[in-house]
Amino acid sequence: MKRLLFVILLTIMGCCGVHVQAVGYEKIINPVLPGDRPDPTVIEINGEYWAAATSNEWSPLFPIFKSKDLVNWELVNYVFPDGAPDWALNNFWAPELSYDEKQGKVYLYYTARDKRTKRLSCAAAVADSPMGRFKDLGPLVAQEPGSIDAFAARDEKGKLYLIWKEDGNSMGLPTNIWAQEMTEDRTRLIGEMTSLFCNDTPWEEGLVEGVCVFKKQDYFYILYSAASCCDKKCNYKTGVARSKSLLGKWEKYEKNPILVDNQDWRCPGHGTIVRKDGKEFYLYHAYNRSGSVYVGRQGVLEELCWGEDGWPYFRNDAVYNRPNLSLDYVDSFKGNTLAPIWQWRVTQKIDYQTGKNGLHLGASMENRELGTLLVQPVKALNFSLTATVDNRKSMAAAGIGIIGGAHNGFGAPLAGIGISVLKDKVEVWKNVDGKVDVLAQSAITVSATAQVRMTVKDGYWLCFEFRKGQRWIPLATEIDASPYVPWGMGFRIGLCAKGGDGTFADFRKIELIH
Repeated sequence: MKRLLFVILLTIMGCCGVHVQAVGYEKIINPVLPGDRPDPTVIEINGEYWAAATSNEWSPLFPIFKSKDLVNWELVNYVFPDGAPDWALNNFWAPELSYDEKQGKVYLYYTARDKRTKRLSCAAAVADSPMGRFKDLGPLVAQEPGSIDAFAARDEKGKLYLIWKEDGNSMGLPTNIWAQEMTEDRTRLIGEMTSLFCNDTPWEEGLVEGVCVFKKQDYFYILYSAASCCDKKCNYKTGVARSKSLLGKWEKYEKNPILVDNQDWRCPGHGTIVRKDGKEFYLYHAYNRSGSVYVGRQGVLEELCWGEDGWPYFRNDAVYNRPNLSLDYVDSFKGNTLAPIWQWRVTQKIDYQTGKNGLHLGASMENRELGTLLVQPVKALNFSLTATVDNRKSMAAAGIGIIGGAHNGFGAPLAGIGISVLKDKVEVWKNVDGKVDVLAQSAITVSATAQVRMTVKDGYWLCFEFRKGQRWIPLATEIDASPYVPWGMGFRIGLCAKGGDGTFADFRKIELIH
C-alpha cells in the first residue's frame, strides 16, 4: 500500500509543479543518499554506479551503495565488514572509489587515524569488485599535521598519482593539496611530492580540501571545497581550478566559488564527478536547511554545466523533494543476519542472533555505559521509533534512543537519551559521557512483550511513551537533545542493550515511521 501511495505522490509532484531535476529519463529526487552520508564518492562500471560514504566511528566501515540511475540507491556492501584494519584507530573519513579497468580491480582510498602515531593518514584497499571482499593495503602517507581526502588520478602520460590534503588547518597552518606518484599496486608512494595549490584566496578561508580530479578536452579540472564543513556555523562551498598538466600550474576560476548555499541546501561540497548520458554530475554532501546538523550531511546530486568561457558552473538549483514516507523502515529481525542498515561502534564487537523470535542482542556496559548500540542514521527531522521487546526473562535493559555527542565539538564523548524496559520497569534516561540521569520511570506489567516509543520533532525535541493496553502513556516530553548533536555527523537512532556480561536484550520488532 505504501509503495502505491509513493507512486501516486511522485505523480502528483510532477503534475503540481514541484521542482524535479532531469537526469536523462530519470528524475533527481534529492537527497539521493538520505541521512548522514558525508564525503560521497561514485564510480561507473559497465553501466552500473557504485557509491560510498564516510563512516566516522560506526562499523561496519564505509558503506557501498549500488544504482542504475544515480538516483535510486541500495546499500549492498561494506568495505570493512569486520571492523577497523589493525593499524587504524578512528576517524574513518572520505572514502574514494576508483576502478582500474586494465587490472579489473576496484580500489578504495580512505582516511583513518594511525594507532601508533595518532596521525590522520591516507590509506588504500582493493577488491575484485565493489561487491567483493576488500583487502586493506595500509597507509600511504601520514604527515605531521595529518593527511586526508585522498584521490587517485593519472597524468597526461598515464602515470598514477595520489592527490591529498595536508591538514595544516588543524595546526593553524595553510593547507596544501599535494600530488605524488604511486605504485600500480597502490602500496607506496614514489618520487617527490608536488604542491598543486593551497588556500590563498579570501573565500577559501582556513582551508582547501575534498578534491575531485577529472579531465575534459585539453584540461584537467579539480573541484575542491573550502571554509568550514561540519557544524552549526558551517560555511562550506565549492570551487574549481584547471591545468593542462596534472602537476600544474593550476589556475583557479575567477568566479569561484561555483557551488554555494541555495534555498534548500547549505554548506555544499566534497563530492565526485560521474558521467551519465554524455553529461557530468556531481554527487556531494550538504545540510538540508530545515534538517540542519541534526540529520547530518546528505548525499545530493546536481548536474555540472559548462560556460562559453570553458569553465564549469552549477545552477545551484538542487531542491529537497524526497517524500518522507520513502524513509520508513520496519524490521522484525527474522532473517539469518542483520539488515545492512544497522551499525555499531567501531570499538565494539557485538554478539547477536536473529530468527523467528526476533533479535537476541548481547548487552554490555560499553560505550560509556550506554551499552551495546545498534543504530542507523537519522534521515528526517520528524519521526517516531517504536520497539517491541520481550521483558519476561531478560536481565538486561532493552530500549531505544538517540545517540550523539556530549557537545558539538570534534571528538566529543558519546551521549544518548532513550527509553528502556527491564522486567517490570520502564525508564527514560540521559547519558552524557558516562554520567547517567533517570528522567522518568514507571512500573509496568511483566508480559510477553512491552512496547516503547520515541517521537522526534524538529530534529531534537524528544517525547517518550510506553504502551498500556490500547493506550500510549507519556513518560517524558519536550526533552531538548540539541546540545548533543555531534560534530561532523547527524544523530543516530536505534537499539540500546545495557547489562552485565552474558546478558541479552530481546527485540521482537522496530518500526520507524516518518
